[in-house]
Amino acid sequence: MKFTRRNFLLGTASSTALIKMWAALNVAEAKIVAGSSNKERKLLDKMVRTLYPHNTFPNGPYDRTTEDVINKGNADAGKMLMMRDGLRDLEKNSFGDLSFNEATKYLKSIEGSPFFNHVRGTSVVTLYNDKEVWDVLGYEGASFDKGGYVNRGFNDLDWLPEPRIEEHPDHANFFVATQNKLAAKQTNANQ
Repeated sequence: MKFTRRNFLLGTASSTALIKMWAALNVAEAKIVAGSSNKERKLLDKMVRTLYPHNTFPNGPYDRTTEDVINKGNADAGKMLMMRDGLRDLEKNSFGDLSFNEATKYLKSIEGSPFFNHVRGTSVVTLYNDKEVWDVLGYEGASFDKGGYVNRGFNDLDWLPEPRIEEHPDHANFFVATQNKLAAKQTNANQ
């Protein structure tokens, strides 16, 4: 090919167009998210439900917990790789097909791994801090902003039997004897 003015201008225009296209494609924003596929979400959801099984909890808190595990697991490149590898192991071991007891046994085998610790640590906070879970468990939430618990629910333990309010005879005799000794000392001191 002969180098001509026309070839030079055509090459320059092509290069400029490619550079503009590359600049518009921001590689830093191109992000791979571990846990983004439906299959991976189901695996994580099953893991959370196996770690914290509650038959009375609705699906919403588990869904939000799974979403939080995914978001926090993709916070940086290192965590994303940890999530990706952990999800691959779950899939490789057919975690989605395991029974509850088999899934629990499998989770015991990976206990202590960074992936397990991430899912467990994120789930316990997110799941039990969900207001929908509070309603199921009967927790009324923090009481500080409402004046504290002393005048608001401190003594409303309706799930416990009423306490027996009887004084043990030995204690009663001890207290009466102690009071008599103190009274005698007081009398002697005043004389």
